[in-house]
Amino acid sequence: MSLSDSNQRSLLKLLSLFSLVRGYNIIVLVLAQYLTARYILAPQTPWSGILLDFKFFTLVSASALTTAAGYIINNFYDAAKDQINRPKKYILEHLISQQDQLVFYLILNMAAFVIASAISIRVVLFFLFYMITIWFYSSTVKRLFWLSNVFSALLMILPFWAITLYFKNFDAIIFYHATYLFLLILARDIIKDLENFKGDWVQRYKTLPVVFNHQITKAIITLCIVCTFIPTYFLIQQALGSMLYFFYCSVPFLSFVLVFLWRAQTEKAYLWTHNFIKLWILIGVLSIALIYR
Repeated sequence: MSLSDSNQRSLLKLLSLFSLVRGYNIIVLVLAQYLTARYILAPQTPWSGILLDFKFFTLVSASALTTAAGYIINNFYDAAKDQINRPKKYILEHLISQQDQLVFYLILNMAAFVIASAISIRVVLFFLFYMITIWFYSSTVKRLFWLSNVFSALLMILPFWAITLYFKNFDAIIFYHATYLFLLILARDIIKDLENFKGDWVQRYKTLPVVFNHQITKAIITLCIVCTFIPTYFLIQQALGSMLYFFYCSVPFLSFVLVFLWRAQTEKAYLWTHNFIKLWILIGVLSIALIYR
């Protein structure tokens, strides 16, 4: 094998690993935790204080490692349906064997344990609970009717609960932000079930589209998105600086998403709908930096 072929294969394996751990999502998670800490949870603390806080850094690192491990184990259990729903992605991610995937899963969780132990035994226990819950979701809950979507959304916001406990800030505004994010993630997760209908049906996953039909599932997604307007109403009453524009635009943008959703009939259209919400969540994360502007 030539040197260029070897480099090419190494690069493909790196891309495979990045896809396995959902590298994009991990980057957004870390960014969101730092922005949330600086502008929402500890607004009186300057950036230097946040960035030089070793315990907070270890907490964020443990969250990122545990979440990355969670994506690997989720991918491990979903391999059969991913082969149907996303054949190209399946081929890329399985350049790394399932045995090696499990090794990476264990390494990431062990690293999270070691890092968490630098803070306190309570943090270690929190991440032990998080790891077990992710495994239980991937191996069992994901096949269960409706519970899988709620479970998935809760797992996505659990790292933010960790940093909320760290800063001991339990203001109502935190609850409004968390509710808004939870409902958006829940809607996105159910849309993914529409997108993955074929593989879920073949593998007998009891998702909403499989148990009911696409129309009822769309109605449930609509309810989730309309419910985001409730925390939005309370958030625009807060002193959020220029971030208010994000929430002002939330209603028309999400209304557009709903129109697009109801017109969608194909897997590609559902993928677009899913990505619209994903983009909106990213914009929301970035707009946190505008709270005091």
